[in-house]
Amino acid sequence: MRSNGNASARAQYEKAVPPYYYRPQHNDCAVLRDQWIRAKYQRLEFTGETKYPPLSYTTGFYEGMLWKKGKENMQFLKRKFVLSEREFTLTYYNRENESKGPKAVIPIKDLNATFQSEKIGHPHGMQITYQDDDHTRNLYVYHESPEVIVTWYNAIRAARYAYLKTAYPTGSDEELIPKITRNYLKEGYMEKTGPLQKEAFKKRWFILDSQNRKLFYFKGKLDAEELGVIFIGTESNGYSVKDCVPKHARGNKWKCGVTVETPDRQFVFMCELEREQREWLNALRQVLSRPMAPQDYSIEANIKYKR
Repeated sequence: MRSNGNASARAQYEKAVPPYYYRPQHNDCAVLRDQWIRAKYQRLEFTGETKYPPLSYTTGFYEGMLWKKGKENMQFLKRKFVLSEREFTLTYYNRENESKGPKAVIPIKDLNATFQSEKIGHPHGMQITYQDDDHTRNLYVYHESPEVIVTWYNAIRAARYAYLKTAYPTGSDEELIPKITRNYLKEGYMEKTGPLQKEAFKKRWFILDSQNRKLFYFKGKLDAEELGVIFIGTESNGYSVKDCVPKHARGNKWKCGVTVETPDRQFVFMCELEREQREWLNALRQVLSRPMAPQDYSIEANIKYKR
């Protein structure tokens, strides 16, 4: 009886959920889960009835103010953002006066958005990441309204979905929807040494983007740009990961080692706890075990390792 009731409720309240609209999972942040419930049962957004005015994330154009972290400091300032599905761009302005032009025009092509409440220190915090020339750029934003920040998230997803349908016209929703946006497989601090493994270990923030097979490292967890990036291929292509004990320990405070082998270099990282070491090993092995797609080879070729 209960399952029949749930199915009946879904048929009514989830009748017309857009394919790009994010359906939260149990481990997603509170703001996504809460706004999903409110969108269904309070605002009745998915019943299939015509809405006037139309829902903001369905119009192909969205603009408004977001609090954005400065590139070189921790200060958040209000900035105007404009999302255009027609132009496949997200634009933001440094000042409310637009006469001086935008600070950045970001192509939707390589853009990702993910909620980062704990990392940013705000329950509605969101990280926007995109490719900027030869490096990756992170924007950290939030809005006081939970409804507005989730609307931004789904408006970005709508634009990404439209772009993917244009770029891959024969792609099915089953193939394209997982590519709209993604959460990162693993993040956290590890210590890192240099290519000779005699250099001092330094604490770095790491992000493992499993979709693009990239392990980024940053000086701090809210840095705008990475210090470097490591491609994670497959064992058949000369990549591997294992636990280790460091040969040299200059500046090294942590003792739980992770070694990543690539065809060009060996990387040695240290975790503070054995639990974190296991989590990193498991996450990296998950990427290693997935066969490389044709586009992965071009990503691999474009990565230049830094010290």
